[in-house]
Amino acid sequence: MNTIREHLIHLHHCRGVGWKSIHRLLQYDPTLSSIYHLSPKKLETLLEISKTSLLNLVNDLHSTKIQSMLKQYYEKNIHVITIFDDAYPALLKQIFDPPWVLYAKGDISLLNTKKLISVVGTRLATEYGFKSLQKLIPPLIENEWCVVSGLAEGIDTIAHKLTIANGGKTIAVIGSGFYHIYPKSNQQLVECVEIDHLLLSEYPPTTKPQRWHFPMRNRIISGLSAGTIVIEAKERSGSLITADQALQQGREVFAVPGSILDEKCTGTNRLIQQGAKLVISHEDIFEELNIHT
Repeated sequence: MNTIREHLIHLHHCRGVGWKSIHRLLQYDPTLSSIYHLSPKKLETLLEISKTSLLNLVNDLHSTKIQSMLKQYYEKNIHVITIFDDAYPALLKQIFDPPWVLYAKGDISLLNTKKLISVVGTRLATEYGFKSLQKLIPPLIENEWCVVSGLAEGIDTIAHKLTIANGGKTIAVIGSGFYHIYPKSNQQLVECVEIDHLLLSEYPPTTKPQRWHFPMRNRIISGLSAGTIVIEAKERSGSLITADQALQQGREVFAVPGSILDEKCTGTNRLIQQGAKLVISHEDIFEELNIHT
């Protein structure tokens, strides 16, 4: 018999369905058992979606074979975690718009580790950014913090690699499905992460990366974590989106200060101006996160 869990996963694979659509369907029917019997007209009224999206949704609802998909994921060691499952991260469940479904490869016990901290920053990291991470990451790992980042080039990649090199654990949250890793230059890093660490996405494995996926991905990075460390960020950047989301989620934001002459540091310096914790050593982070440790 199909469960609410399977209904949700099936819905999550349907084209034309976003976060709000699933939210509306859950409000209409908390068991989701009626989704296969709703008329196209009722779905259109309920979800307020375009004719194209409606057509895609109805088509996928009645053609996608959820059982065979789940079997394929199982064979590829892909864990499918819904918001109704015990394995779903408790901290992430508290945010305004938690992902309904998560796809994971690797050590899923990391999702409910008490000590999760995220690190984000520019894709064009300088030696200063690299050395800042070299200073901050080893003490975090010694104190059993798991480092969360977004697998992007630059600061994210350095954070993942330094964590692994220092014997720590890391979670890489990506903005695409597992069959379409982005950036491709990190394929080797991904292979390491999905064996001994954790690769995480809210997108089904066949999903190709889209520009708008990455700001959405950022709310998961901050939502999983007790705090977010920002290193080298321009005034308008994805890293600042993550910092804003962390603040909205009631999490700590830490910023490594930089030169007033370097535009890569304008964003981090501005964060400090606005009240983010200025970080010059790991002790600044520990002091602020004392209530979480």
